[in-house]
Amino acid sequence: MSNDQFKLQNIFNVHGRVALVTGGGSGIGLMATQALAVNGAKVYITGRSEEKLARVVERYKQDDDHNNPIPGEIIATPADITSKQSISKLVEEISRREEKLDILINNAGVSSTHHATAELEDPEALRQELFHGEASGFENWESAYRTNVYQCFLTTTALLPLLSRGSEGSTGWSSTVINITSISGIIKTAQHHFAYNASKAAAIHLTRMLAHELVSSGLKLRVNNIAPGVFPSEMTTGESDEAQKSHIPKEKFEGKVPAGRPGKDEDMASAVLFAATNQYLNGQTIVVDGGYVLSTGTV
Repeated sequence: MSNDQFKLQNIFNVHGRVALVTGGGSGIGLMATQALAVNGAKVYITGRSEEKLARVVERYKQDDDHNNPIPGEIIATPADITSKQSISKLVEEISRREEKLDILINNAGVSSTHHATAELEDPEALRQELFHGEASGFENWESAYRTNVYQCFLTTTALLPLLSRGSEGSTGWSSTVINITSISGIIKTAQHHFAYNASKAAAIHLTRMLAHELVSSGLKLRVNNIAPGVFPSEMTTGESDEAQKSHIPKEKFEGKVPAGRPGKDEDMASAVLFAATNQYLNGQTIVVDGGYVLSTGTV
């Protein structure tokens, strides 16, 4: 047995793989896109803003040091993954260009309206906030589930033929689906947004169900999810800069997260490469949170 199999470029090899990242124009989606493309994958990124996607392609198609092309490729494919019709058109576009899909990262997501408070001792006051409050509207809950759960199901199932061909055409490789969920779907506190946390818990369970059902159907596919803690993104900061990157002050998390900081791009990149390439990983939740769950507790 050779030592070559233990080299990083072989263990985490995504060179020549074809990937699709939803919400790949910023935040965690962009981190995943860079991790794959810089290591040789062809990455299709999708989102509703064509301008944002084009900016990513232009900015990150070359390395920073010598302005040489990256080993892989980033291709913008605008789509609205909250629309079944738009997902169908996206699948048609990918199918027209590619014979297979090796990696699908369902990253697109939305936050939900926050409750002003959920720590009220008076039951009437608590009812007023939790039942009548803006955050309890059907629209708020529907939006969270439509984007954070339903689209993961639809995008995955719509792409099953392409994903299956990715497994069939490569020895020792099974195509993978990676759902980006959240530790908010694991911890026992509502964090003032019941709808968001419930939707992320649903996405985690959806991961397990899809993994089980696809294996039961005889398909050689893997479905896992990455549950991040706080990473800089438009969802957590409300904005991004000209490089489509967001920033969180480190001191904001001192004493709140054991790591003492928010997640870095490299933290997410290594998790994505691990989940994409580990052929023995299926139906699992990978928590990348700086130890936050340790200090908060799970359900």
